[in-house]
Amino acid sequence: MEKHNLIVAQGGGPTAVINASLAGVVAEAQKHPEIGRIYAGRGGIEGAMKEKFIDLTDMSARDIERLKFTPSSAVGSCRYKVTEKDHDRIIEVLRKHDIKYFFYNGGNDSMDTCNKVSKIAGDISVIGVPKTIDNDLAVTDHCPGFGSAARYAAITTLEYGLDIRALPIHVGVIEIMGRNAGWLVAATALARTQGFAAPHLIYFPERAFDRQKFVADVKAAQAKYGYGIVVAVSEGICYADGKPVADSGMVDGFGHKIPGGTAQALSNILLQEGIKSRAEKPGLVGRASKLTIAKCDVDEAFEVGRVAVKSVVAGKSGYMVGYKRVSTNPYKIDYELIELAKVANVENVLPDNFINEAGNDVTDAFIEYCKPLIGGELEDYFRFEF
Repeated sequence: MEKHNLIVAQGGGPTAVINASLAGVVAEAQKHPEIGRIYAGRGGIEGAMKEKFIDLTDMSARDIERLKFTPSSAVGSCRYKVTEKDHDRIIEVLRKHDIKYFFYNGGNDSMDTCNKVSKIAGDISVIGVPKTIDNDLAVTDHCPGFGSAARYAAITTLEYGLDIRALPIHVGVIEIMGRNAGWLVAATALARTQGFAAPHLIYFPERAFDRQKFVADVKAAQAKYGYGIVVAVSEGICYADGKPVADSGMVDGFGHKIPGGTAQALSNILLQEGIKSRAEKPGLVGRASKLTIAKCDVDEAFEVGRVAVKSVVAGKSGYMVGYKRVSTNPYKIDYELIELAKVANVENVLPDNFINEAGNDVTDAFIEYCKPLIGGELEDYFRFEF
């Protein structure tokens, strides 16, 4: 049987389970005699274009299993926007190394890269492997990496809430990642377990931020709960005119504005109103934490990699592997192929029915959607009534 080689690369921010998808690709590719060498692009598409490869062909079952549970990107990632000037080089490298199977593992921008490669690939099979803690890829029910990051956000908010509750002298503002989509900050609502009330307010990038309303919301929450309240805010919230509440003044490799210091900006507003406040920002530590990895998340991410390989072997190309929810209780999903053109650069923001009318909390519909994705109940902490 004629053999051809395979390459997989990772793009964008790491997650707790991105390597599980890589492990799934390797494990499945090793089973197919038509696949020769199994390469990873070191440092994403940018590294692949420079012919920086890592040969994964002979990885042992033990190392694949270790890779599956290793957080962050083991082969390196990048934020590189592929343009027309790169097309010839990409095809040159793929043909030079007899690569017939191309996989790109990432989020919106990575699926754009994957879609561009698909259009110029000719007889090279191209499949996108989803990844993003932001959970903002279109069509798919959710994204690998989101469940584990959501669990981190919920646990961190719960424990931050316990701290504020114990010494209730200020308002705690906690900043959660999510440039334009509020999925992850919404997940902090899952901290409300065993009767704990934090977060008391949540602010999303899908709603324009109103300073006066925010101050009024906080004062109302203080009157209801006491001074020890927690506000969860997405890093990407903006005013009605589109101006970020906090702007670092920098952009990433794709031209996206990099938010900076949103929790501190909100805390400063409260301080100016005479309300004691302090800000916390877990930041990057929450997106690839092994400590809060959700088992369902890592298992699904691994299977996504396997499905990607099965798909190209079956002759499929130009698709992203996605999740289709079959049921919520009991939780069950199927895997499906979604046309890359439908997900490339399409941002799936938090829908209206997941945000309450006041724009400062989630609805029960979101809780029902998200709860199965975080891998079980949170820690059972003891609680006195006071």
